[in-house]
Amino acid sequence: MPDIRIHREHQLGLAKARKLAWEWAEKVEEKFDMECTVIEGEEGDTVEFTRSGVNGRLIVAADHFDVHAKLGFLLGAFSKTIESEIEKNLDSLLAASSKGKPKAPAKKAAKK
Repeated sequence: MPDIRIHREHQLGLAKARKLAWEWAEKVEEKFDMECTVIEGEEGDTVEFTRSGVNGRLIVAADHFDVHAKLGFLLGAFSKTIESEIEKNLDSLLAASSKGKPKAPAKKAAKK
């Protein structure tokens, strides 16, 4: 069975990462007919997802996300497409979450 492994660093902290993981889980449930279960922990969470031909988990930590998925025989032929779609969904959520952060003020150039 083909495996999909995706790692993304972030600077959200655990509370915001949890919120983002819930959004991700809601999207995959709706779009891909997945069944998701969230297992909360003190230092991170695990979102387990499954449907016919796919099972895996999203590890949620204060500074990163890890996606591990196993594809069944039939979906294995589409592993690159599926991996690309997961990356796109996760990256778009991360990008949207970083847009709301205030930017550091520009530094003035030193006088010569």
